[in-house]
Amino acid sequence: MSKKILIVGGTGFLGYHLAKKCRKKNWKVTSISSSKPKKKRYLKNIDYIIADITNREQLKKKLIKKFDYIVNFGGYVDHTNKAKTFKSHFYGCKNLVDFFLKKKIKLFLQIGSCVEYGKAPSPQKEIYITDVNKVNSKYGKAKLLATNYLLEKNKQYKFPCTILRPYLVYGPKQDFNRFIPITIKGCFLNSKFPSSSGKQFRDFLYIDDFINAVFKCLKSNKVMGEIFNVGSAKPQKIKNVIKIIKNIIKSGRPDFGKINMRKDEILKLYPDIEKIKTILNWYPKENFQNGLKKTIRYYGKNI
Repeated sequence: MSKKILIVGGTGFLGYHLAKKCRKKNWKVTSISSSKPKKKRYLKNIDYIIADITNREQLKKKLIKKFDYIVNFGGYVDHTNKAKTFKSHFYGCKNLVDFFLKKKIKLFLQIGSCVEYGKAPSPQKEIYITDVNKVNSKYGKAKLLATNYLLEKNKQYKFPCTILRPYLVYGPKQDFNRFIPITIKGCFLNSKFPSSSGKQFRDFLYIDDFINAVFKCLKSNKVMGEIFNVGSAKPQKIKNVIKIIKNIIKSGRPDFGKINMRKDEILKLYPDIEKIKTILNWYPKENFQNGLKKTIRYYGKNI
């Protein structure tokens, strides 16, 4: 029997890549999101549902099919509207959990965030317990509250859920509101673009490796009620990443130091991934520079 999956936020960067792989496996894919997919992320044979996950009545009206798996990428990516961000990432998740609580699903996979760890030192480990009040951003608070709600339902009702905490995922078809696409575009246009001093260290994971981690979770019976970090565990200095992109494209004029670093900005942010390696036998496979070259080739044809 063909698997049935609901991808919440299936029109976004991560959701698109998951939907694409699911279709290759002949799964029946339904996407629910607040808007239609952009042309670059439209896929055939996907049931695209337009709805607001913070609206319980809309969920009841539109989610009439049965699903084996729910993967939640939902929530606003523009975090400038703090109230909307909090509502979409926490109450959106809560509404989905409540909706599926008594339905027979195999797994609810919540895509959390590394910001749930607050200021915990790197390499960050899943055993760290973060106080919600110590997480600075509304986005981080919403994600952590969503995690806590899921784990509570898992304990109370054995709700089949897992939380993945990705670090910085990159690859083709990402929007120009993220660090790597912004840098690639700036270099291709050979324009002077603002940058911080670049002394921060961040963890980057190629999209294919991330999607493989998602599938490892969907196929395992060892993941219920668990949190898994997913990243490369090989932090890269931001200034070096910009220089690598500049060298591959052979143009670009980054203005280092133009953007001031936030006072509370964490200098080193990367995960410990021993848990996902041990339990799910998942390892990142894509070399960072190779992943960058694939990503740059895509944008070279689409800027």
